[in-house]
This record gives sequence, structure tokens and C-alpha cells, in this order.
Amino acid sequence: MQAANGQMKTSGSSSEMVAALATALGGDLVLSGQDIERYCRDWHGDVTTGAVAVIRPRSTAEVCAAVRAIRALGLSIVPQGGNTGLVLGCTPDDPSRQVIVSLERMTAIRRIDEDDFSAVVEAGVILSEFKDRVEEAGLYFPLALGAQGSCRIGGNVSTNAGGINVLRYGMTRELVLGLEVVLPDGSVFEGLSTLRKDNRGIDLKQLFIGAEGTLGIITAVSVKLMPPAEKVATALLGLGTLSDAIALYRRARRDCCDLMSAFEFMPPIAFTLAQEAIPDLAMPMSADYPAYVLMEISGSGLVDIEDLMHRFLEGVMEDGLVLDGVIAASRSQAKNLWLFREGMNEGQARRGPHLRTDISVPLSRLATFVEAAEAAVTVRLPGCICVSYGHVGDGNVHLNVLPPGGLSGEEVQQQIYEAKGVINAVLDDFGGSISAEHGIGRLKKADFLQRLPPVQRRLLTAVKQAIDPDWIMNPGCQLNSDTDS
Repeated sequence: MQAANGQMKTSGSSSEMVAALATALGGDLVLSGQDIERYCRDWHGDVTTGAVAVIRPRSTAEVCAAVRAIRALGLSIVPQGGNTGLVLGCTPDDPSRQVIVSLERMTAIRRIDEDDFSAVVEAGVILSEFKDRVEEAGLYFPLALGAQGSCRIGGNVSTNAGGINVLRYGMTRELVLGLEVVLPDGSVFEGLSTLRKDNRGIDLKQLFIGAEGTLGIITAVSVKLMPPAEKVATALLGLGTLSDAIALYRRARRDCCDLMSAFEFMPPIAFTLAQEAIPDLAMPMSADYPAYVLMEISGSGLVDIEDLMHRFLEGVMEDGLVLDGVIAASRSQAKNLWLFREGMNEGQARRGPHLRTDISVPLSRLATFVEAAEAAVTVRLPGCICVSYGHVGDGNVHLNVLPPGGLSGEEVQQQIYEAKGVINAVLDDFGGSISAEHGIGRLKKADFLQRLPPVQRRLLTAVKQAIDPDWIMNPGCQLNSDTDS
């Protein structure tokens, strides 16, 4: 039966709808039953749902056909890349009405242009594999994430991913030159330009970057490439306070300028957590300092990066800003230092369900915020452990909270809920954001909408209504329709 808006009303059992999709698209594209379990579980395994089916197209034309077939059945679409997101953005929340469209088979690197410093790549390409191919061409793609061995380019763009190189190269948004997107009616927005300057009105591609699949399915991306960073200097530094880390960043920004590519802060517990995940990881220096910074500067050509790092550290140590430190003597040693930053996340996961935050505050207030938020959590939940770390240069803090052992699952979830409320209340006082780089998804939607000013809500809803009037693209993510409670 046809609905007034042109979309078919849902009818038939799940098996009948799977059969209809297989008939329309071919059985090779459609998965159902036990074959879809891994697509219906979030990255950390905290949430497992279901879906009518999973469709795995191999081309943009097949994505268009999938969208039309799903729409004809009155179902909705949950686009999915590498399924590494942390806010349930690609996890179905209405299994009887939602179909996952996975881009994992769209893995072509269509073009790498060395003279244009650009590439055109399909959405399903794994980030690390793309970076390797670019490196083979003598170029560099700077997006760097802990999940880069699993996440895919389309998801990176759809969530406007951040990572450790934002300080120098910006968020994913700054790296995108053009997009190809399948829209909710099955038509294609063809915008794979590699022009650096194109001022012909509103930049439509920006609507889809960070939209988390709520406006369409990104199928291909054109991106900027950079000269390779042939010289890299990495240092792990021990400091007296987090405030000293802010002062050190200010100094490094002045002395190292745009050659600084990363500036991460970590608490002492980071090393314990990393070694719980990677037992063979050798501690390169004392773990007794109150705060740590992992700093990296990089460049190529005539710049002497190692000399710059040594001269910078000599100055800040003479001034007492840095108490101790170690400089990686090789790429392998640098990788070992970064394993502490990356391994601490796995160490937290091994301790069980916990609160993961992804917040940002003005850089000048970062240290004060962390102190205030951790103190507030300790007062409310004295048995919990706060783990604050993140990207000093862009004000992004991951203030995670680990509940104590021995609690029931219900008690753990209650403590996570309470900790989130405590941190968000402090964050509001500091004028911060509840999402710096992970997105909104379904996990943060309620907190997002609670803080969304009326004018912004009206504009976002108008964009959604104009592009996806039937709300079939990733419903439940970011916004509520008028019919949602």
C-alpha cells in the first residue's frame, strides 16, 4: 500500500522483507539471520541489537538500488562503515524496521594524484590501508585514529573524525575536497571535485560531513594529501601539574609553530592501564609524575626537527616547566611511546563498562575544568576512578569514569549515569561541548537536544526535512522526528 508521502508502508514479516530485498537486489548483497550479528553490535560490545537485514553493495549504483528497495518496503536505513563509532551512530535502535547498509565492499582507491596532492577513494576503504597506499605514492594523509586499522573513510567523514593530528591538520572536515553521496530518494549528489578554491555559493558537501548518515550515504570522497613528514621527533615528558601542560603547550606553540603535530596529555594511571592491555610494554621513564605530555613535531626538507626538539626541551627544562623526559631515538621507540596513549583505551575497556566522555572546553580553561569535574565526581561517587586525557592543543578532554569492582550490572550503569550528569553540569558552567570528535549518534542525542538552542534546532530540522522528508536515513540518530516522543 502506498503512503501519502510516496514511501511504501511496512508490511509482511521479516523473512518476507528479506526475500523481497534479495529479489530486488540479488542474494549476494543481502545478509540476514546469524550472519548479521557482528553488524548489530557496537564497537565495545556494550550494546547488541538487530536489523531486518544487512545489505553490502559493491558500487554506487548498487547503493542507489538498495536505497530504493528499502524505501519501497517502508523500511529505514542505518548506514555503516567500519562500525568503530563510540556513540551508537550506526547501531540500529528499531530492529524490526531498520536495514543496515554496509559500505565494507566499496574499497576502490579510484585515484591518487601526486601533482594535485589529492586522492579519490571509496567509502569502504580502511583508513590505515589508504594511508599505506598514499605513502607508497610518496605522499601523506594526516588523519590518525586509534581505530585506523578498522575504521573506514566514509565513516570518518560522516562523523567528522578527529584524532591525534587535529592540532596541525584539522578535523576530517578540513581534509575533504569533495563527496559523492546517495540521497534518500536514491539519486546521487555528484561532488567529487578536487578544487581547493570553489566559491560558487553554499558548499553543499559540508551538509553531509558530520551528519552521521542522517542525510544520505557517503559512497566516495576526494581528499587533500600532504608532503610526507620525513623527519619526526617524539618525546614523553613528565610535569608537575596539568596546568604546567597548558603552559608548556603555549610555549611549544610559540617555539615550534606549525611543525608541532601532536600534543597529548595523560595521567599516571595511563601507564598502568596500557600495561594491563599490553603486558610487555616497557615503561620508558618514571611513572611518578602528576601529569605527562606526549609531544611530536615533524617536517621535511631543510628543517632540522631533532635539533628543534632538543633545543626546545633544553629551554623548558631549565625553566622547570618539564621535570623529566625521554626522546624517541627511532621510529620503533616512538611507536612504543604512542602505544601507551593507545593502549590505555583498551586497558579501560578490560575493566568493564565505564563512562566515556568526549568533551571540549576553551583551551585556557582546560586544566581548571578537569580539576573541577574530577573533584565533583569524587564527591558524588567516591569509589570511582577518573581518567582524564586528551588533546591539549584543541581543548578536547576524554574524562572517563571507571566504577569500582564488585558492583552489579545495574549498579554500574547507575554510576555511569550519575557520573555523566555530574560532568555535564560542570561542562555547562564552562561553556563546553558534549562532543568534541565522536559525534552525537544515539548515545548522546538526549543530552544534545537538551542543550540545543531553538534556532539551531529549527535550522537542523529544516535541513533534514528538505533532504529526507520521510526520515528514512538513520532515524533515531542526532535528531527526533515530530512523531518521536
